[in-house]
This record gives sequence, structure tokens and C-alpha cells, in this order.
Amino acid sequence: MSFVTLHASAIDALARYDARTDSDDALRHTMLAFLDAQPDGCARANVPGHITASVVLLNADRTHVVLTHHPRVGEWLQLGGHCEDTDSTVAGAALREGREESGLDDIAVSEDLLTLHTHPIRCSLGVPTRHLDLRFLALTREPGLPELMVSEESNDLRWWPVDALPESAERTTVAHQVRAALARI
Repeated sequence: MSFVTLHASAIDALARYDARTDSDDALRHTMLAFLDAQPDGCARANVPGHITASVVLLNADRTHVVLTHHPRVGEWLQLGGHCEDTDSTVAGAALREGREESGLDDIAVSEDLLTLHTHPIRCSLGVPTRHLDLRFLALTREPGLPELMVSEESNDLRWWPVDALPESAERTTVAHQVRAALARI
């Protein structure tokens, strides 16, 4: 496992991504071009930008989504973060992030990309960079709303009804991701 295998995994996931719109397909091609130009594009140390991995984590009944109140962004977001050199795939990185940030072990992640997003951010590098976020669908296996454990990476963590997202959610992406997740199921 290394950033080389993550790089190959990201290219594979993007090549297989079923872009539903022209703008999604354009972003897919942009990310592929970025990875072609940036062999270390999955490593957080890559200052021009780096691939990140997220999960839209729904409960088994598909009625609720886990959102974290992100300390840097100050809004409710999906779970996710940086890839690590111990991750073998970007879907595996998303699963690891989902488990670490929710405290739930019994979740399953789809190997197919759900959505894509890119955004400027000042992350742990301390300088402006860009996250190229690959987002995956994950489901709990336990029925109901399993108990969550807030990690150090979050101000708060909650189950939200899929049809009643918080006002302070990053609206342009969270609602879109939930709709895409429900449409896929």
C-alpha cells in the first residue's frame, strides 16, 4: 500500500464513474488530468492540491445521514478527509475516514463513486490548497440509528433525517449528495 496504489485506484474510480451531467463529466476529466500531472496527487503534502475521500453515510433504513460539524469549515458536512499511505484504495480511505469520524465499525462502502467535488481550502498544510474530493456511498449494517462517537476532528456529529438537513449544512453539496445516494439505492 502506498500513494502509488492510491493514485491508480483514484484513476480507476474516476474512469468508471458514471457522470450524470456534463459538468460532472468535465470535473471527472479535470481530476484525471490533475492526477496525470501530479503523481503525488493523493498525498496531502502535494501543495497544488490532493485527492480526498468522503462517505455519505446513511443508516440501514436510508432515512438518516451522518453529518459532522467541521471545525475549520464551520458547517455540517459528510464524513471524510485525507488519504493515508496505509490506504490501498480511495474507497478504502473513505471507509476508514467514515469509521474514524463516526465511531461505527459495521459499515459498508460502495466501490463506485457517488459524486465528485473540488474546493479551495487551507487544510493541515497551513497554506491554501485544493481538495479534489471523491465521494462514496456507505451504509450501516445495524438497523435504527447506531450510537455515534464524536472524534477529535469534529465539533459535533449527528444523524439527520434525509429530508430535514440542518440549516448550516453546506447546502450546495450535502443535499446533492443525499439525493444522489437515495437515487442510487
